[in-house]
Amino acid sequence: MHAFIKAQIGSNYFQQRFSNDGQRFVAWYLRNILFRDMNETWDDITDGADDKQIDAIVIDDDRSLVHIVQGKFVEAGVVDAEPLREVLSSWIQIKDLARLQNVANTKLQRKLSELAVALDEDYEVSFELITTGELTQAAQNDLETFQQELAKLSESSSFDATIHVIGQDELRRRYDYAVETDNPSINFKLSLSGVQHIYQEVAGTPVLIATLPLKECIKIPGIKDGTLFQKNVRQSLGSSNAVNKGIRSTILGEKRSDFFFFHNGITALCSKMNIANESATLTGLSVVNGCQSLNTILSCSETVKKVNDAFILFRIYEIPQRDRADKISIYTNLQSAVKARDLRSNDKRVLAIKKAYELKYPSGYFISKRGESAPADRDKAQVVELSAFAKNLIAWHSQRPNLSYGESKIFDKYFETLFKNKDYPSDDVFHLNAWMNAILKTWVSDNPLNLNETLLAMRAYAPYHHLYAVCMCFSISNNQSEKVPSPSKAYAAASELGMVHELVKVAGISLNMALEAAANEPQPTNRVFSPQNWVKTKTCLSGINGAIRNYLNMLPMIPGGGEIKQKLSAATRLGPESFEYRWSAD
Repeated sequence: MHAFIKAQIGSNYFQQRFSNDGQRFVAWYLRNILFRDMNETWDDITDGADDKQIDAIVIDDDRSLVHIVQGKFVEAGVVDAEPLREVLSSWIQIKDLARLQNVANTKLQRKLSELAVALDEDYEVSFELITTGELTQAAQNDLETFQQELAKLSESSSFDATIHVIGQDELRRRYDYAVETDNPSINFKLSLSGVQHIYQEVAGTPVLIATLPLKECIKIPGIKDGTLFQKNVRQSLGSSNAVNKGIRSTILGEKRSDFFFFHNGITALCSKMNIANESATLTGLSVVNGCQSLNTILSCSETVKKVNDAFILFRIYEIPQRDRADKISIYTNLQSAVKARDLRSNDKRVLAIKKAYELKYPSGYFISKRGESAPADRDKAQVVELSAFAKNLIAWHSQRPNLSYGESKIFDKYFETLFKNKDYPSDDVFHLNAWMNAILKTWVSDNPLNLNETLLAMRAYAPYHHLYAVCMCFSISNNQSEKVPSPSKAYAAASELGMVHELVKVAGISLNMALEAAANEPQPTNRVFSPQNWVKTKTCLSGINGAIRNYLNMLPMIPGGGEIKQKLSAATRLGPESFEYRWSAD
């Protein structure tokens, strides 16, 4: 694995941007395993002088998860306990962010500012030691101790964290998954030696029921990165979940031998199952009920490896039919409490919008359920996805793009505001999506708008500020800064004069100007400007509005600018009836 990665980090991207192989290894992990793009990777790396044993910090807003990464790129042999102690050091220091920020390097200072916001929103923290070596026995013992200490800390405080060592085998497996581009699947050979099990057919379906030792569970690939749970209705809810805390407490406590009786078991599907020579070869393995349990078991991996008296019931069904597998995934999760955001797909207002949209646009499709795909015969330009639609709504109609990144809040706190009108016009659904599609065409690797690299690193949420800026171009041009234009009427006016791309360009340039102006403002003592925090606050909105006004005022001063301004004025001209007051979300 070392030689393989060594060859890959020899490419120009890694050689030109990172100063040593240690940084390049961490960057390789971020790019290939955590799926960060080039700009995000560069922004996430904190390695260097005064990095305080933190090589990278990755904040995943979609999963409410922070990865704190320490890398050890060694050619061969074993890795002792020292790297783990470095991870422990980062854990201790993070508990006092103010002190750490005072002694850290500039990049780490900025990432710590983002980390503080994430911790305030109860994000889970995953400490990850990535290495191409193997841990010594002493290091494995330390890992077990650290896992137990983090578990105790999570029980006694709101700081929820786990620690994982990702070695050669796991790096290889995760990389193999990453290069699969179409419906990646997991193949696994489950040892049945010494395992109590029953294999039979039920209703013509092969079924394997096994009493599996917990230490065998952690050998199943795809738990931490979520690939094992593709068909599950949701991914891990984190270690702060009350049920998960109870599972972990049982594993680490004196009642471990009763784990089998306390737990309902795991349900898994595979496309093909072959039982032979005391093993089960499982093709296309996916767990549809047990995501929380397996993630919690993995977080106690070092304890689990040493115990022989803890078991869990595993049910594995050979189900090659996609529709049947989907039903099993849904029905086997009905016994768990589901948060409001998991049920919004069946809300009558969502269903009304979906029905009206698909009647208005027969070639389109409104995806309302997680994991759902549009039929192959539908026009991709007319496909709208519920989560993206909600994020667009809050950016455009509530004029709060700083809230668009938080899916949980949108579907919990702001849902009633955003979906109060089940008669929301289908034309607005389509054209709001069309505006965002036009924007995303500019957020590509060749960067046609010359956006700041720091802005490109925020692709998960900054495009919603771009959408907000488009909206404000119409509001400002029509002296309606307190009101919001109809997305469909705005698009029609711009499209009629062939100015959609030009308006997207103006909005993008204005967003860029606002960010650079904010970055150049004097900061209080011991404070570092954080672009990621800037876009998550309302402060950025006035900066964007000011940048739009400045840009429009400067146009007549450049060659040909007067003509462009006239075209922009014509393309954004709307009557008062095309505007409404914004939907309050704060």
